[in-house]
Amino acid sequence: MDNFIAHILVVDDDDGIRSLVKKYLNENNYLVTTANSAEDATKKVKIIQFDLIILDIMMPGKSGLEFIQENQKKLETPIILLTAKGETNERVEGLEIGADDYLAKPFEPKELILRIKNIIKKTKKNDQKRIIKFENIKIDLNKLLILKNDIEYKINNTEKKILEKMINNPGKTFSREDIGMLINLDKERSIDVIITRLRKKIEIDPKNPKFLQTIRGTGYVLWIE
Repeated sequence: MDNFIAHILVVDDDDGIRSLVKKYLNENNYLVTTANSAEDATKKVKIIQFDLIILDIMMPGKSGLEFIQENQKKLETPIILLTAKGETNERVEGLEIGADDYLAKPFEPKELILRIKNIIKKTKKNDQKRIIKFENIKIDLNKLLILKNDIEYKINNTEKKILEKMINNPGKTFSREDIGMLINLDKERSIDVIITRLRKKIEIDPKNPKFLQTIRGTGYVLWIE
């Protein structure tokens, strides 16, 4: 994998399109896995972490849109939709429910490469936020440490997952369900305990949080500059 730019899943029921896209992406140093249906793609995203998905909208069985809807809460992978020229409504719906871009068939392979590069560049830029500083606090996700007032606090892998998600989505409110799916935990009380523990490591006054705040009736949000 180190020799490839990214690992891409190509989902299309058309054998010819799958083969052509795979060949072209391989020639441009991308590792490619293919799926011939939404059902096949669902099985593969459960066992492989892809960097990007190229997804046809209209397929026998479940459509590409149904694939997004069924997987959107547990799937963070960016998606490029492949659409027919007349699928304007489906294209808009796809963007609304979580796709990142679209490309109408027939398309130029070079244009596909450009769109892939743009999305991966943006994704990697977001992923680089692993060490942040605000006020007198430093969070280092690489070392699993929080430094507050020159005192070190260790964070575990569960806390790291929550912080990583919030740091890369500042100002976004995460429900308990969102957090639970992220850390594979469905007990709301346990999630509240983890947030309380994090506040003790981040906040100057954990009982009156300034950064990791509760949005009543909605969830939690991390406010950082």
